[in-house]
Amino acid sequence: MGTTLGLIGYGEVGGIFGRGLRTQNGVDAVWVWDKRFADPAAGAATRAAAQDEGMRVASGMQELCSHAGLLVSAVTASNTLAVAVEAAGHARSGARFLDLNSASPGTKQRAAAALEAAGVAYVEAGVMTSVPPYGIRVPMLLGGPQAEALAGTLGGWGMDVRVVSDRLGVASAIKMSRSIMIKGLEALVIESYTTARRYGVEEHVLPTLKETFPQIDWDRQGAYFFSRVVQHGKRRAEEMREAAQTVREAGFDPLMTAAIAAKQDWVAAMAREGLFDGLDASSDWQAYSDRLIGRE
Repeated sequence: MGTTLGLIGYGEVGGIFGRGLRTQNGVDAVWVWDKRFADPAAGAATRAAAQDEGMRVASGMQELCSHAGLLVSAVTASNTLAVAVEAAGHARSGARFLDLNSASPGTKQRAAAALEAAGVAYVEAGVMTSVPPYGIRVPMLLGGPQAEALAGTLGGWGMDVRVVSDRLGVASAIKMSRSIMIKGLEALVIESYTTARRYGVEEHVLPTLKETFPQIDWDRQGAYFFSRVVQHGKRRAEEMREAAQTVREAGFDPLMTAAIAAKQDWVAAMAREGLFDGLDASSDWQAYSDRLIGRE
């Protein structure tokens, strides 16, 4: 008998994992629950879309947990702890819980405490790069006392996992420290490129970047950074607030990380207002930058 999965969160990441794992040997079924399913306006459509992709749609957290031997949390960073606490109230004793969310070590430890008190084995995961290009084979670091046991199961499903510690918080510390750098680069590129274009000096600035870091295609990378922040800025800002908490937990004032969160949030707000409508991953960075310049 195989494992029944319960996916909490069926956005971009949850959808990729659901579709990728549903057909793996040893996976009996994938049940999903997302708070969007309860939306009076869009709930029916999102539920139908999940069903069309072969998912079994739960009516809520209670039903999801009643079926699942392995729960996988793929929600926004700000919901990491709340989801774990809610799941702890319904999960079966002996179930396992894989937390994919980008949250601080302290947040992960509090989530683990809530679930372990209910007899659920908690494993933290640090997802180390963007999920879409890799699918379920996205590199992940696992941590916690139960990580080694779960790693064998996940590896058997074709996932790229590596256990880094039996202590909770280590995988998250690695992930969040890296995120400060990656999301920080995104924020810096957006601010630097748009400022340079506003002054008409981008043709002078980008060649100097290429000279200093010749291995990076700064035009192409810039376009990718703009598109990802426009599409996922709200989620990235939440992650950066958790990264700021990680810095605080380390005993430092998160001056840079807080600024990164603010920049990501600002771009996300512009996107919600429709400023970037019509642009996508194929658009060059200048198109995004011109929209920001033209909003004045």
